[in-house]
Amino acid sequence: MQISSAPSSAQDERTLREDLAAAYRLLAMFGMTDLIYTHLSVRLPGEDHRFLVNPYGFLFEEITASSLVVVDAEGHSKQETSWPVNPAGFVIHSAVHRARPDAACVMHTHTLAGMTIAAQTTGILPVNQMSMEFYGRIGFHGYEGIAADDNLSERERLVRDLGDNIGLILQNHGLLTVGSTVAQTFYRTWYLEQVCRIQVAVQSTGVPPALPPESYVLRAREQFEKDEDQGELPWAALKRKLDREQPDYRS
Repeated sequence: MQISSAPSSAQDERTLREDLAAAYRLLAMFGMTDLIYTHLSVRLPGEDHRFLVNPYGFLFEEITASSLVVVDAEGHSKQETSWPVNPAGFVIHSAVHRARPDAACVMHTHTLAGMTIAAQTTGILPVNQMSMEFYGRIGFHGYEGIAADDNLSERERLVRDLGDNIGLILQNHGLLTVGSTVAQTFYRTWYLEQVCRIQVAVQSTGVPPALPPESYVLRAREQFEKDEDQGELPWAALKRKLDREQPDYRS
């Protein structure tokens, strides 16, 4: 997979703020949050490596475009703000952003289904057509404790395990997805979550899953990869939903 520069660099800060705030609200709406924990981040235009991230202590449903905080690559605030920032929570994000110029947006979740799959060793199985989009495209990072500044060498292993994949299973922890835009990353986050839910449901039946031949799985993945939409159509629809129901996310 070839890594390219991020298209989001052409977007202005206001657009990125609104898109990232929308992603926070949507994860809250769809029950994919962990109180005030986990983060979504997006790179701002320019060469000074600044990012937008949530202020520490906010529920995702409270995030607005203006409440997002600008931080540097270490997660330290680069703007005047009365809200705290959690640099330790940005450790995973900073590692990925530094190593992957195409990863303009990074989303990290602690969902029940995602954490269930992260507690296993099988990774994502091709048990459903949705699963096949992710076949061979999700890395696996072994558990090393809470990812914080006291284990800087883990950043190197995180980057190694992510490789050029579109997502990462953090063992005994949760899920991570990357993309060139907020829309693309949300699309991957949403469907990786659905894939985990389907897999957990299949496993709960106690019946061995029907796994297609790998040639068919690879064909399905190739068909998904030909889709040039990159999540933009569902993203536009989701933002219309927010504009109707929670228009204050743009404020």
